[in-house]
Amino acid sequence: MDGSVVVVGLVLLAILIVFKGIVVVPQGWNYTVERFGKYIGSLTPGLHLITPFIETIGRKMNMMEVVLDVPSQQAITKDNAVVTVDGVLFFQVLDAAKAAYEVSSINIAILNLTMTNIRTVMGSMDLDELLSQRDAINARLLRVVDEATSPWGIKVTRIEIKDISPPKDLVDAMARQMKAEREKRAQILEAEGEKQAAILRAEGQKQGQILEAEGMREAAFREAEARERLAEAEAKATTLVSDAIAKGDVQAINYFVAQKYVEALKDVASAPNGKLVLMPLEASGVIGAIGGVAELAREAFGKSGGGATTPARTSRVPETRNP
Repeated sequence: MDGSVVVVGLVLLAILIVFKGIVVVPQGWNYTVERFGKYIGSLTPGLHLITPFIETIGRKMNMMEVVLDVPSQQAITKDNAVVTVDGVLFFQVLDAAKAAYEVSSINIAILNLTMTNIRTVMGSMDLDELLSQRDAINARLLRVVDEATSPWGIKVTRIEIKDISPPKDLVDAMARQMKAEREKRAQILEAEGEKQAAILRAEGQKQGQILEAEGMREAAFREAEARERLAEAEAKATTLVSDAIAKGDVQAINYFVAQKYVEALKDVASAPNGKLVLMPLEASGVIGAIGGVAELAREAFGKSGGGATTPARTSRVPETRNP
């Protein structure tokens, strides 16, 4: 009876020892193995057997990518502007042994290192550069922090600056500056529009003057042509009158003189500043010339009517005495 109890006890002890040496590592994790407190190796995901009571599990390292929030902190820029900045960091453990035994409290170490380098990078840049070159800041931080954490068996995959907040008074000043820049651009655009409009108006006036000059030139050409034809007509009339004088036709002379005399009187009477027309003393000569014109017309009509002539009626012109 006592022997069976001992056997059962030994069997249970053996089972306990076997279960103590079985280690199951989940996916995405690595376990370090220590023998009497000294690191001897790492266990990858899966089922493993270790020597119970001699070998133990040291550290359980997460091999997946980890996200850390970088808390807000104040930084002074190169142009002495105080800004509040925060961010986010992504890292992954590549070597479980180094991450477990090269640094203590790996998350705290990475956060402190990142915050320090954020202040360093932003202190070397102006405020305008911080607000406009965020990608350059992220790339610079990533390079510096990754180099610093490489001996720890860690790969920093990404660092992103989430927010950069300048002081309220500085934000108001920047808003006023932006407003001034927009007003400046608006004034420049308005001036450019007025300039273009003035150019177009000048071009239109120039084209109008050119067309007006061409019209005046054409009108002058037409007027000169009309004067030329009038001069030719007058020359032809003068030639005909000269031929009539050469033939001894006195009526033609009277007609020509009367025509010119009447035209002169018409010009005098139609003057805009003329209120009173004074007949000259030799008005009787004009009337006689008009009578000669009438006589010439009767002779012309008499010849065309078969040669019969009507005796001319003589009009007596009253004498004009000189005062």
